Amino acid sequence: MRAVLDACVLYPTVMREMLLGVAGQGLFTPLWSPRLLEEWARAAAKAGPLVEAQARGEIALTRAAWPEAEIILPAEAERRFWLPDPADVHVLAAAVRGSADAIVTMNARDFPRNILAEEGLSRADPDSFLLGFHAASPELVGAVADRVLATAQQMSGEEWTIRKLLRKARLPRLGKALERG
Repeated sequence: MRAVLDACVLYPTVMREMLLGVAGQGLFTPLWSPRLLEEWARAAAKAGPLVEAQARGEIALTRAAWPEAEIILPAEAERRFWLPDPADVHVLAAAVRGSADAIVTMNARDFPRNILAEEGLSRADPDSFLLGFHAASPELVGAVADRVLATAQQMSGEEWTIRKLLRKARLPRLGKALERG
């Protein structure tokens, strides 16, 4: 499965780390465009220049780790598409150009299922998307979650539970499933 990751799931960090960690286990192939990565950096910039600098470093590392993930769109690529929010047309164009199966986004309203279906695409929120992989491969997703949890605890100095961390990261159903084992 190939999935375009919208900017809103690339930033925040825990959600991105879960998605890319699961991709790293070979469960799906992530895709994005340079514009999506720039949207990630701009979202981080709202938290200040140091957070933006960190995001740009993370973007460079992400690009290096996933060199085949970036979809370059020619200028005319967006012309034939329509979405309720014209600012999201580039996401649909990247998905079509990258032969994606799905767009992973928190913005369901901006990606109507009927329009995506015309292009052979589906839409998934990150919680449902990851929950599906957990149902199929609980050990692999659990290993990713363990790494993300350990990193969050180390970086924050707090004792998180996986359920609390993922609930905060807007992945509540995945957190509940992982807590149950």
